[in-house]
Amino acid sequence: MLIILASIVLFHITSAILLFIATIKNAWWVGEDATLDLWYYCNNTGCYDIPKSATSETAYLQTVQATMILATILCCVGFFVFILQLFRLKQGERFVYAAIIQLLSAFCVMTGASIYIADHSNVKEQIKDGGYGYSFVLAWVAFPMTLLSGLMYLVLRKRK
Repeated sequence: MLIILASIVLFHITSAILLFIATIKNAWWVGEDATLDLWYYCNNTGCYDIPKSATSETAYLQTVQATMILATILCCVGFFVFILQLFRLKQGERFVYAAIIQLLSAFCVMTGASIYIADHSNVKEQIKDGGYGYSFVLAWVAFPMTLLSGLMYLVLRKRK
């Protein structure tokens, strides 16, 4: 059981690190000479705020920012709840709250990345010859990891 718990802790920490990188790094959309993330537009001369980021036409970006931040916070809170439940609750009740928090984190990641895919037409106008960057890919990799982590907590709640 100790090996299983250690592997779950490593799995959870890895998904939290992926969420941090996906939220912070400047590589959601990458072109030849410019990159764009949730916060900044960077080219050869420097990094700038995203043009029109506070208007209604880019409201999707604020939604993606909020869901990715919420997913990262929920993943970190889920880890601390897991540690607390490990020592506080009796068998059968363990890990239910951690599982719920992790599943909510997975839902937030999926929602944010899906919204970014669905409505980022102004990005294509700014960086014409570009594609999705590694931070975007990390967000999609973090989604199944947080989902599996939440499901593992549900499976482990009855084990000794």
